[in-house]
Amino acid sequence: MKISVCITIYNEQVSISKVIEGLLNQSKKPDEIVIVDGGSVDATVKIIQHWQRKSGKIKLVVQKCTPSEGRNLAVELSRNDIIAMTDAGCVAERDWLKYLMAPFTNEKIDIVAGFYTMRVRSPLQKALAVFLGVHPDDFDINYLPSARSIAFRKEAWEKIGGFPEDLDDTAEDTVFNYKALKEDLKIARVSDARVEWREIPNSFLEGVKKIYYYAKGDAKSGIWYYPSISITSHNMKAVLKILRYLLGFSLFVYGLYNPLALLVFLTLLALYSVWSFRKVYSKYKDWKAGIWGIVFQFCSDVVVTTGFLKGVITVSRKPRPISAGRTS
Repeated sequence: MKISVCITIYNEQVSISKVIEGLLNQSKKPDEIVIVDGGSVDATVKIIQHWQRKSGKIKLVVQKCTPSEGRNLAVELSRNDIIAMTDAGCVAERDWLKYLMAPFTNEKIDIVAGFYTMRVRSPLQKALAVFLGVHPDDFDINYLPSARSIAFRKEAWEKIGGFPEDLDDTAEDTVFNYKALKEDLKIARVSDARVEWREIPNSFLEGVKKIYYYAKGDAKSGIWYYPSISITSHNMKAVLKILRYLLGFSLFVYGLYNPLALLVFLTLLALYSVWSFRKVYSKYKDWKAGIWGIVFQFCSDVVVTTGFLKGVITVSRKPRPISAGRTS
């Protein structure tokens, strides 16, 4: 079973060597590594060219493009029917490909969802990881693939229509998964097929910006439910956040005139803060990370709502195509 590993990158001079080294050192070797550089202005391309002199398996294409366009181009240029994919900020564990490829011995499997661990060093990163990624404790049969660790048959990619090229680069795998479910493609989930995601932000501002762009991209994707599985979409969660705060604000205003209502509001606020602390503390057993969890919970509620509304407005302002032959 021959495998092509496809990656799209942009300005990754710091991480690209570790990514390539991890792929070349796999216990199950990739038959080729297709890298699409989206127009890096740093030393990324020179570093890849250095690795090309060491290994004939590496194919490099430099073309200004979005991440989705780069992913699709890499798949188009690949020679093999099984495609594995990861991101530039992720380093594959030695047995990543071995575990990722195993389910394809079953011809009914179309897509394999691998997993990822998150490199976190500070309490801030630990808290932020809970809001940006999936903790190993939460991996289950409903887990949907991430572009950080995924494999699929090329024919499945063709049936889906590839990664969407008309969205921001934060929701391409979300739409890919949604279409896969609509097409009733069979997904296997392998928690041991892991890469390490090494680019968790280490600053508060960078973290909330990433949460904002994720929410905006989700809104632009237009996905409100996932067929066949019991997962609430990110957009539905954003709507529930808005309703939660409208209810809380109403209770607060009413509490200005009714001491009992104000007491209920303050009690609920305290319970929400405790829940936010435990949400992070239960994963890392770090009380400092738990405190950051409270901060990120309230801040993420604000930026998710803002990003979601911005995405909805952006979509609503897109010009609608005029039907052919229509007159007024």
